[in-house]
Amino acid sequence: MATIAISIVTVALPAIQRDLEVDVTGLQWIVGSYGLCLSAFMLSAGPLGDRYGRKRVWLIGVAIFALGSALAAGASTLPMLIAGCAIQGVAGALVIPGALSILSQTYHDPGQLSRVIGGWASVSAVSLILGPFVGGIFIDLFGWFSVFLLNVPLGFAALILGSIGVSESADPDHTALDPAGQLLSITLLASLTFALTEAGRSGWDTPLVLAGFFTSGVSFLLFLVVEARAAQPVFPVDLFSDLTFASVNIASFVLGFMGYSSLFFFSLFLQNAQGVSASQAGLRMAPVFLSMAVFSFRFGMISSRFGMIRPMIGGYAAMGVAMLGMTTFEPDTSYALLFAMFLLLGAGMGLSVPATSAVIMAITPRTRTGASSATLNTMRQSGMTIGIALLGSLMAGASSRAIAMGDSMAEAAAKGFNAAVLWGGMSALAVSFLLITGTRRQDSACND
Repeated sequence: MATIAISIVTVALPAIQRDLEVDVTGLQWIVGSYGLCLSAFMLSAGPLGDRYGRKRVWLIGVAIFALGSALAAGASTLPMLIAGCAIQGVAGALVIPGALSILSQTYHDPGQLSRVIGGWASVSAVSLILGPFVGGIFIDLFGWFSVFLLNVPLGFAALILGSIGVSESADPDHTALDPAGQLLSITLLASLTFALTEAGRSGWDTPLVLAGFFTSGVSFLLFLVVEARAAQPVFPVDLFSDLTFASVNIASFVLGFMGYSSLFFFSLFLQNAQGVSASQAGLRMAPVFLSMAVFSFRFGMISSRFGMIRPMIGGYAAMGVAMLGMTTFEPDTSYALLFAMFLLLGAGMGLSVPATSAVIMAITPRTRTGASSATLNTMRQSGMTIGIALLGSLMAGASSRAIAMGDSMAEAAAKGFNAAVLWGGMSALAVSFLLITGTRRQDSACND
């Protein structure tokens, strides 16, 4: 549910834009509200599972997710839709790190855990495949609201299966109780996302945007002070003394910044620049997720031969090359080139997603898997939120300049897309070099 909510909404954006009459900034808030709440509350959600029971908290998150989906499906205004997506995000903060922590508590052998995490990531990839494809069909047949209704039966099934198949576990003595840090992390992400998103509409030097940046800066400094002094910080600053842990978490941020956020831009490019329907856009995006599913499913075999570090570095490099290749996309670019770049991007994500999770879980004490998983996923989802906000603003600015210079709407949409993927590709390549240095002395638990 948590991953399908990312991919399925992207193909619905043009339909939502027409029906609710919103601009690009409004679309950013639809996707961004989910990512914002997901990342803002994930640091708080991880310790909740450690303290009150990982299974209990996970099941509560599933139930809330289904309720938020139902609210979004019935939305008739933009604020109501944003509210439904925000509730989904809060619930996703309980579900995503909870799932990874439950797996880490269940499977203790590092080799077995890497295979299980690879399977877990492949299931997520399958949902990413089905999201745009099934979502596109539902949109063409029933309307955009139907993509949210899909989560209701999924949630019901997950509640039944989770109640039966998941064992309860908790480590209350190792749980972070840090309300000040949690509040500051929420304020930091909310103000930064607001400033970056509104900059695309109002300009980078408007008082409201500058106030958002100022608030985020002050919140960041206070957050560092509070976390340095807290007895049990919500953000595990002590774990960041491990260079591998720090490097992989930075990589996870960039994975969200350029990889997960790219779904937002792909849908707009295919529908607004190349003029295809929602169902066609979903089908054309499928190679990304098919390739991701194949490599995620085979990650256990790949890691047993090459370790976890090398596939991770190769994955980020592949994503960077693919996105830089996409800077050549135009309204009349043949699908053969799109297909090749989508396959390469998917392969990179299929290696990077399970590798980052497996490495972090391998080097983290078992009593702190909830906090560690929450930190990793917070970095990734924060990256996605900031990526949609920042890259979306850059895309909107490039499109506006192209229109002012006389380009057609399709040409302007393509130029905006080119600007976004350029920065995404450069960030992925930069991280691949960071990982080469940062993981040189990786923990032996990584089996590399």
